[in-house]
Amino acid sequence: MLDTKAPDSTNPTPAAMRLLPAPAADPMRPVPWTVRRVLRETADTFTLALAPAEADTRLAFAAGQFNMLYAFGLGEVPISASGDPARSDELLHTIRAVGAVTRGLRRARPGDRIGVRGPFGTAWPVEEARGHDVVIVAGGIGLAPLRPAIHHLLAHRGQYGRVSLLYGARSAGDILYRRELSRWRGRFDLSVEVTVDRAGSEWQGRVGLVTRLVDRAVLEPASTVALLCGPEVMMRCAAQALEERGVPQASVYVSLERNMKCAVGLCGHCQLGPALVCRDGPVFRYDRLRRVLAVREV
Repeated sequence: MLDTKAPDSTNPTPAAMRLLPAPAADPMRPVPWTVRRVLRETADTFTLALAPAEADTRLAFAAGQFNMLYAFGLGEVPISASGDPARSDELLHTIRAVGAVTRGLRRARPGDRIGVRGPFGTAWPVEEARGHDVVIVAGGIGLAPLRPAIHHLLAHRGQYGRVSLLYGARSAGDILYRRELSRWRGRFDLSVEVTVDRAGSEWQGRVGLVTRLVDRAVLEPASTVALLCGPEVMMRCAAQALEERGVPQASVYVSLERNMKCAVGLCGHCQLGPALVCRDGPVFRYDRLRRVLAVREV
């Protein structure tokens, strides 16, 4: 059953979501991994596939957790794992090249080594969602942190009710995982809807905000669990649209990868009201941070 108790302001994350794969004995020491391949997703986004640099290296992560990726000589950045959590022999991270470290990671070539710390953080409540309908709402690169949850849901499909993926991108050129989306749309046990904010003549699909897809989604509000990731304004609007459909706020979860720096809650860069995102998140139950997220400039 989902935890629907009143939020505890001193503990923004449900205790059940803390039983997760733990970081290495020394969470501040990067472990070397080898670049297996670099896959271009869009003009500014790529997926980094990493293999263990040493034979006994394995990294188990839960869907929604993140790692710190260290580019030698440049620094490190927090990136959610975007691969299949059932695989421990390969790590996938989908990254937008927007700064010195991420641009450096994009220049990596097969055989190069990078450092990895993790996994850190809370996870999507895929175990708690068993027996429920699941609605996944993703905006832009927000599909990447949700992809491990989708892998889990499809691998254990019989344990869930309806599963719907609602995905919005700025344009057709910004859509992630095109081949995978096409494959998912071909399944009879998964509903996939994609929309873009603006379209050219090459786009034949839906145009408009992803929240419009929420209005059209087939769901049973009382038994629905919603997983949201994307720009914060998108998540607020999607959560509101779900609430208007009757989905309880306590059944809506969001991922907040904002301003994280050290991954262990020491530097304070990621403080959001009573929470430290890297320590208490990045996945939060929406009702526990709804008021904070509504404050401008927080």
